[in-house]
Amino acid sequence: MLTILVLIPFAGALVTAVMPARPKMWAFGFAVATLIAGIVTMFTAPDTDRVWMEPLGVHWALEMDGFGKLMVMLTVVLVPLVMVAAVKDHDKRWYAWALALEAFALLTFLAGDLFLFYIAFEATLIPAYFMIGQNGGPGRAKAAVKFLMFQLGGGLVLLGALIGFYVVSSQAGPPSYLISDLAQLDIGTTAERWIFVAMFIAFAVKAPLFPVHTWLADTTEQATPATSVLLVCILDKIGTFAMIRLCLGLVPEASAWATPVVVVLALISIVYGAVLAIGQDDLLRLIGLTSLSHFGLITLGIFAATREGLVGSILYMVNHGVATAAMFLIAGFLITRKGTASISSMRGLEKATPVLAGTFLIAGLATAGLPGLSQFVSEILVLISAFDYHWLVGVIAVSAIVLAAIYVLWAYQRIFTGPPQLSKQPVADLNRREIGVITPLLVALLFFGFVPGPLISAAQPVVAPLVDVIQAGE
Repeated sequence: MLTILVLIPFAGALVTAVMPARPKMWAFGFAVATLIAGIVTMFTAPDTDRVWMEPLGVHWALEMDGFGKLMVMLTVVLVPLVMVAAVKDHDKRWYAWALALEAFALLTFLAGDLFLFYIAFEATLIPAYFMIGQNGGPGRAKAAVKFLMFQLGGGLVLLGALIGFYVVSSQAGPPSYLISDLAQLDIGTTAERWIFVAMFIAFAVKAPLFPVHTWLADTTEQATPATSVLLVCILDKIGTFAMIRLCLGLVPEASAWATPVVVVLALISIVYGAVLAIGQDDLLRLIGLTSLSHFGLITLGIFAATREGLVGSILYMVNHGVATAAMFLIAGFLITRKGTASISSMRGLEKATPVLAGTFLIAGLATAGLPGLSQFVSEILVLISAFDYHWLVGVIAVSAIVLAAIYVLWAYQRIFTGPPQLSKQPVADLNRREIGVITPLLVALLFFGFVPGPLISAAQPVVAPLVDVIQAGE
């Protein structure tokens, strides 16, 4: 079933690319089929392990624990929603690439073999590059190249880590890239630290994290909002997912050794991203920079390496994906109506578009961590871990809440309040299709804000053994 789950969107990408009639409907059908398969695998899918390249010790190994289930469900839910939102703005090529991206993203979240993970990790760049470069703003080609160069650089460094694991594994016996086998290796201190550095650089680029973040704002500004949802809410999660699964899981002692530096980088990302977001005039660039701040919080929770921090980071990945997807899609609906992403060109839309204004405010307040919305639970757990690590780290991290309130409320004020701008054509409110896209996301933000238990229950079994290993190493 896990293999079928990966193959459905991949097959859908091929069918959509060649289908002469109604390709968007075919793409949506495959996305819904993937959603159904994802739900089924939540309850029925056993792990898969088949030898693939025996001389290298590579296996076609797929597994799904609680963490993987959350990432898979986030992916399979967002893709069909984004397709409905983008139906009027993209051609069949975009739909085909979106399904291909979904297939490779699912493979990274399910991979039980490091070499298989690496293949999927690199393969995600192909559809992402074309989705950015083929649809979007006038600078989309330059943004696509910049995105590709950063990601390829990170992938090249990650390849060095794979080679290191192969050398160590082959010295201990028959080589194996199974993550479960690599976790048992006795790696020397120097080798483990070099492997960690290589992996962390690759995942920090993907996440992204300061100082390898500069591709993010340019990409979200030039790509379409639908593309940005898939990049920021799904693709970028691979970076933080791998920090937990591979950095903490395979090289815990090196992770603990590097934690002081990582914490500093996370704090810079938190504050720097939020401050930059406050001053942005481009709405899509603003949302992209808020994610830099949020990924800093996620990384901080991961490397604080407490139960609260790791659970909070996993929840944050899910809740950020939902809230930021809502922000991007609502921004896209707004930009379609105004013909620009410039905040200074929007004013006084609250009376003409009360539903659009209300949904924007709810999604924005969720992004800012308002109590009662799902991201609040994630932030509280991460901040608890930050204060456990050091009081000063906690104080700096708390500033993210204040800064988030500023950039969200100020953006709302500039766009929706005040006297409306004179316009020859009135601005329409959200239609039924757009409300149908946004409603599931807002319901999830409200539901998991009051009932976070299912997310916490899925995360805890993954977190407990990681914390035990890290604390034993200390």
